[in-house]
Amino acid sequence: MTSIAFYFQVHQPFRLKKFSFFDREEDPWKRYFNHEKNEKIFRRVASKCYYPTNEIILDLIERTDGKFRVSFSLTGTFIEQAEMYDPELLESFRELVKTGAVEMLDETYYHSFASLWDEDEFKEQVKMHRKKIFEHFNVKPRVFRNTEGLFFNELGKTLEKMGYEGVVAEGADRVLGWRSPNYVYKPVGANIKLLPRNYRLSDDVGFRFANPNWEEFPLTAEKYAAWLKASGGDVIGLFMDYETFGEHMWPVTGIFEFLKALPFKVLENGMDFVTLSEAFERYPVRDELNYDPPVTWADLDRDLSAWLANELQWAAFNKIKELKRFVMKVNDPKLTHIWRLLQTSDNFYYMSLKYNQDGDIHAYFRSEAFETPYDAFISYMNTLQHFEDLLVERLKSEQSEAPSQQQ
Repeated sequence: MTSIAFYFQVHQPFRLKKFSFFDREEDPWKRYFNHEKNEKIFRRVASKCYYPTNEIILDLIERTDGKFRVSFSLTGTFIEQAEMYDPELLESFRELVKTGAVEMLDETYYHSFASLWDEDEFKEQVKMHRKKIFEHFNVKPRVFRNTEGLFFNELGKTLEKMGYEGVVAEGADRVLGWRSPNYVYKPVGANIKLLPRNYRLSDDVGFRFANPNWEEFPLTAEKYAAWLKASGGDVIGLFMDYETFGEHMWPVTGIFEFLKALPFKVLENGMDFVTLSEAFERYPVRDELNYDPPVTWADLDRDLSAWLANELQWAAFNKIKELKRFVMKVNDPKLTHIWRLLQTSDNFYYMSLKYNQDGDIHAYFRSEAFETPYDAFISYMNTLQHFEDLLVERLKSEQSEAPSQQQ
């Protein structure tokens, strides 16, 4: 029997304002982040996607007696915005978890790339995420998913030492080679289990579902279930952005009707559903995969080029890393929180200079915050410069106060 492992990413970044040096607001929390826009977008997506899709999934779990099972990864920034703008939404997710058919995964609180450059910072952000998940859902995740599906061999070793049973990653062709993504593997150098994303079947829903020019349009639940059965293997990892349902794919496309019908078609075809931890418990490791260089789930390249490819992105990434030395010396929880929010991967995604299909996707997500990659870069770097000046002034102030206190 082939199992289906649905995993949904739920994320909202704290989008930045277009920085102005003429702004006299002294509080960086108010000055840097566009709270009005963030609340507007959050409430819109909650009404179009989160609430209706949660309701559908809860109904499907009840109608299948718990046979429909899914996994979620809620970023810390998403949960924080829910706490600020719509606490009842978190209760909606808690109702799903209480069914026993929904699993929560771990990741970095800030949806950052800390795993690339600072293991201590990475572990701290994961620790914060675990605490937040336990606070709201009373569970301790056993499976990890890294920001944007980023995975590399060394991360596997780190996650194994941190006690995780498994991790999800992108099933990139260059990693799998002749192998199918529909099996459990392990990364080179570690014994942690790994399930690759079946990106073709995932993207049939996440990207191609509403495209009238797609040769398989329209995609029905019956057709898709037949594809899943034909794909075979032990377990098929279908990982996608939760906003696929209702936000990226509007209700008029039929995406909700598709979701409502799919579990029954899957079960009729002799398959079942598993959470990710259940997949790792049930299925053995079939082979070893080499994730070197790093792989992500973004763009056609499925590497880091969506965030770290051009000079703008690298300048911004290096600058935010450099600020750690000031942030740690100041040791102010509020300022540390702001520094970590500035690490969120979306900030670098907006600076992409890609074109064609990948460029269109970048432009789609960037449009919520900035008009061009250059606008995103200029605003981000001005924000970092202002933040650095603030940190330096704070250190000078503390140093000048120290001698007087000693006297």
